[in-house]
Amino acid sequence: MSNDQKKALIVVDVQNDFCPGGSLAVAHGDEVVAPLNKLIKEFLDRGEPVFKTRDWQPAKTKHFAAYGGVWPVHCVQNTRGAEFHPDLIDDPRIKIISKGIDESADGYSGFDGTQLAQLLREQEVEEVWVGGLATDYCVKHTVLDALHGGFRVKALGDAMRAVNVNPADGTKAIEEMRSAGAEIVEQSAVARP
Repeated sequence: MSNDQKKALIVVDVQNDFCPGGSLAVAHGDEVVAPLNKLIKEFLDRGEPVFKTRDWQPAKTKHFAAYGGVWPVHCVQNTRGAEFHPDLIDDPRIKIISKGIDESADGYSGFDGTQLAQLLREQEVEEVWVGGLATDYCVKHTVLDALHGGFRVKALGDAMRAVNVNPADGTKAIEEMRSAGAEIVEQSAVARP
């Protein structure tokens, strides 16, 4: 693997409400924690930037069914459901990116209405590795926006899980990311000692 390009890790929305027991639980969503923790350690040990995105919804937003959306209430600011999974590594070097704050915007992507692209450029990042929840929504939109922003992207197939509102949504999302130019990789195959 080439180390010529500066890399960053983007951990997407590994929050309590998206994990088993949460209000918008992704099946086996907690299974992304271990592979992502391994990568978080590796990136931090090399001095490469790590970002954690989080849904940070206002109490009233067009996302929620009660206000015309399709989703149950989830990841409301300053609630337990919006907190990161308790086993996900917390480190002061990790930058937290809050999204979904604008009650009139989708906010699926970690780049939507945030400073993420600017922060990556300031650190001269050329390639981002992306994993988390959920494959068919926030991961997909983050990957696509990263590609549109000119970054190379490795999407971590074994470190993401899909909502699958429709049974094949996760598979379709992976194909969409691949077709747009993302490399779909297995964390276990790309992890470095």
